Amino acid sequence: MIADYPESSELAIEMRPQLHPLFSRLNEGISEFTFANIYLFRDAHNYRISRLFRDNFLITGSDRVEDFFILPFDLPGKEILHELFERFFSMKCVSEKKSAALKGLGLKVIEDRDNFDYLYSREELSKLSGRKFHKRKNLVNAFISRYAYEGRPLVPEYKAAAVDVLERWLEERGEEGDYIAAKEALERMEELKLCGAIYYVEGKPAAYTLGEELGEDAFAIHFEKGLFLSYKGLSEFINQAFASILPQKYRHINMEQDLGMEGLRKLKTSLRPVGFVKKYRAAPV
Repeated sequence: MIADYPESSELAIEMRPQLHPLFSRLNEGISEFTFANIYLFRDAHNYRISRLFRDNFLITGSDRVEDFFILPFDLPGKEILHELFERFFSMKCVSEKKSAALKGLGLKVIEDRDNFDYLYSREELSKLSGRKFHKRKNLVNAFISRYAYEGRPLVPEYKAAAVDVLERWLEERGEEGDYIAAKEALERMEELKLCGAIYYVEGKPAAYTLGEELGEDAFAIHFEKGLFLSYKGLSEFINQAFASILPQKYRHINMEQDLGMEGLRKLKTSLRPVGFVKKYRAAPV
């Protein structure tokens, strides 16, 4: 099903039984390293996949004018690695552990700050206690006092309502963003084993959150959509509400990267991250 390197295959949903167990055993906590994420953004990043050997796979892609490759699992031998760096501009999503190994091989490795994943304490976001969360707590309280609201598990019967939220989010926002991936995530949420919650305000669907387990103690939020311009405090409310219903085994919530967008960086920083999942890019010197 997956072509052997140097040939490659398009990402297909049928590959999940083979790839998901491999991704689930990774412990770096990198948000891209789930089958759902790679699959849903396959067109956005022109992803293709090749088998290097046994259970080791190569993912290639391109953003704008740069071709890149990703090695989620093990590094291949020096010969193949050298060939990859000749074929592609850089290696993306390099973990801290792999960065040390690549530096040892004489490659240039730099921090990819725009793609650091933001990590938050599930307990802190669920309680919003203390001075550092005072502003957010006030916004949540104001939302609760102003609107009638209800949260429900995002099960298949509410899929159409979530799609409606997404369509209205697109209208409100005025630009596509990750709309295509977000819509397919809803359409294939059972196949991809994604889970989340949907929130109603004044009896109408107004926001939803969708994600999946990432490693042993983290939950990654891949999509968080809502009518945030229509309901003041809605964003802060669903952050707190969703954190409060996650099982306690999840110590951290991974809210992914800011992509170097100033507004998004300011928003994610305001949530008071407890740390980052650092990522690096590697290239020949």
